Order: sequence, then structure tokens, then C-alpha cells
Amino acid sequence: MTTNWNWGVFLQTTPIENTTYLGWLWLGFQMTILLVITSGTIAFLVGSLFGVLRTLPNCFLSSLGACYVEVFRNIPLIIHLFFWIEVVPVLVPESIHDWLYSLDPMIFNLLMSTLGLGLFTGARICEQVRAAIQSIPTGQKSAGIALGLTLKQTYLYILLPNAYRRVLPPLTSEILNMVKNSAVASTVGYVELTTQSKKLLQYAGQPYESFIAITFGYVLINVVIMFTMQYIEKKVRLPGVLGDKS
Repeated sequence: MTTNWNWGVFLQTTPIENTTYLGWLWLGFQMTILLVITSGTIAFLVGSLFGVLRTLPNCFLSSLGACYVEVFRNIPLIIHLFFWIEVVPVLVPESIHDWLYSLDPMIFNLLMSTLGLGLFTGARICEQVRAAIQSIPTGQKSAGIALGLTLKQTYLYILLPNAYRRVLPPLTSEILNMVKNSAVASTVGYVELTTQSKKLLQYAGQPYESFIAITFGYVLINVVIMFTMQYIEKKVRLPGVLGDKS
């Protein structure tokens, strides 16, 4: 079978917009990065909050964190996205409903995809933070309390800084998973790399060039994330902690 390669297709003008096919992919690349940043921020903040709650001696707060994890971790991501896109706007008060549907469709899809992917990933980060906190010797918490720190201060100044150092490697993997999971947002109309590659395939009929281009795009994003996280991990490393003798 002969493949008719046509790499020049990326510089051709699209039939429905005043841009090139490369412009389509560039837009998808930017929107993928934006979704990862916004949903990653939500996932980190929410995951940290509920991860702390799961380690508190308060039974109610601990159970609240456990419920969050069970609900959001055990339902497929695509269900979360459709729930936020199709169901949530109907359930909210009419004023919020009207405001949501007055937004530009691209902003609306970004907002809802961010919430869906962020809360879904936050449940996984929650467990990582909980495990990291519980892996810290209990003597550190007792020492903080003995020095006159409140429980909040003990978490803020002693437990969480150590926990975040321990959670960096699995957190890196979780961010990389978010990049891959962002492709699921194409099912709800979000304009990311996979969506744009499908448009290129539909209008230009060049499947190999299209999917090779987005593969390169995803690899590029993940390589930047990996090196960035390795740099952060090296900068915050404490000699003698977790077997590091450097």
C-alpha cells in the first residue's frame, strides 16, 4: 500500500476559517495546555484539601474526604465531563444557568471540562497526599504540638512541606496522565489537540500527517512537564530524606 504523504497540507488554508491547518493544530495545542494548567490547579488544591481531611482525627471530616475519593475516583472521566456539560447547568439556579449559556461556547467548554477533569484527578491526588502525610514519622507531628504549634500550623509548617516532597514523583505521573486524559474532553466539544486533528482529517483527508503531528504535540508537552518536575524535585530535595544522601 502506497501512502501519499503531503506535509505541506499544514500550510494550506482551511475551507471554513481564515487560518491554516497548522493554525488549527496550534490552537488545539494551546487549549490542551490551558486545560492541563487550569484543571491541574484545581486538582492540586482540592486533592491537597481532602488529603489533609483524610488524615485528621475528626471522624466526620475524614469520612467526607473518603466520600469524595470514592465518588470521583470510581466513575469514568467521560461520565464526569458529560455530567458537568449536560447536567450541572440544568441543576444550578436560573441566574447561574443563564450566565453559563451566555458565555462563549469555547469558554463554557473550558470551564466545565476544567471542573470535570480537575475534580476527577483531585481524587487521585488526595490519596497521594494522604499517603505521603501518613508516611511521615508521627514524632514530627508530636514535636510540633509539643513546641506549642496548633494543629493547623503543624500541618502547614511541618507535615505538608515534607509530604509534598514525597508526593512529587507520583504527582508528575498524575500530571502526565492529565495530558492524556485531556483528549477525552474532545467528546464534549472542547477544542483541544485531538479535536483539531479530527477536523484536519475530515477536511484535508491526511490521517497520517494529522496523527503524527498531534503525537509530537503530546510528547512535547509531556517532555516539558517531566523536565520541569525533575528540576523542582531537585531544588526542594532535602539531603538525607527518603534515602537521598546527596
